[in-house]
Amino acid sequence: MVLVPSSSSVCLLRRRLFSSLATAAASHHVRSHSHPLTFSDTWAPATVSHLSPATADKTLFHLTLNFSSHPSLPARHLSPGQFLPLRIPSTSSPPLLLSIASPPHLAQLHSHFELLVKRVTGSLSDTLCGMREGDLVEVGEVMGKGFQIPDVHAHEDVALLLMFATGSGISPIRSLIESGFNQDKKAQVHLYYGARNLDRMAYQDRFKYWESSGVKVIPVLSRPDETWSGARGYVQTTFLRDKQIPRPSSTGAVLCGHRQMTEEITSILLAEGVSKEQILTNF
Repeated sequence: MVLVPSSSSVCLLRRRLFSSLATAAASHHVRSHSHPLTFSDTWAPATVSHLSPATADKTLFHLTLNFSSHPSLPARHLSPGQFLPLRIPSTSSPPLLLSIASPPHLAQLHSHFELLVKRVTGSLSDTLCGMREGDLVEVGEVMGKGFQIPDVHAHEDVALLLMFATGSGISPIRSLIESGFNQDKKAQVHLYYGARNLDRMAYQDRFKYWESSGVKVIPVLSRPDETWSGARGYVQTTFLRDKQIPRPSSTGAVLCGHRQMTEEITSILLAEGVSKEQILTNF
């Protein structure tokens, strides 16, 4: 079930969000390129309020953390695509750095972060995905520049925004889509989302909602079963076949996922004449 806040509250929060984004864009841009991400020494407790498989094969999990006792945390979540450091006090494992899946306005409304966790056997993520509701973890300050959409979307002539995600890389893309950045639908938005098969594809229950907000969702499966009639192969090869960029100067892109995919998509876009400044990542 997709929870949608009232239109009046969302519009107000979106106006505040974009005002904050416009102000933050320049400062985050400078800091992120001059200094790598480093963990803060400040950690705060957070409660696991929801944990469930996000995919049929249980390689990805939905995780919701409640931090109502620390209301300052939402104020630092300004941009879709930012990260949340997380650790479990009872373990000696180094912290995880997870992309926040929920849009910034939800953190301010409900005092929680929604995350998508990839479960890796024997790692901290494995321990995290085995926790129960009510268990405690610790989180650091929100980190990273996120997707600086004002750098792209503020241009009045942007007519096409392409999004590319693979695996758990869909998490920050969800945050971006549900932030309402394209609420006026002035740009065409296409999302190429790759996974091995449907059993490994998260957020399928949100596709109709995303489509209703003006995002054309193109699932791409690299190893589908015989019943699959959609796109087959990899995101980059599918995009290369579909490639339609009528006006490169009016095209922007957002990428998150496997390194090979992001590098190959970037090369394709640059070769087609899309400006490097119009190709965004969250790292």
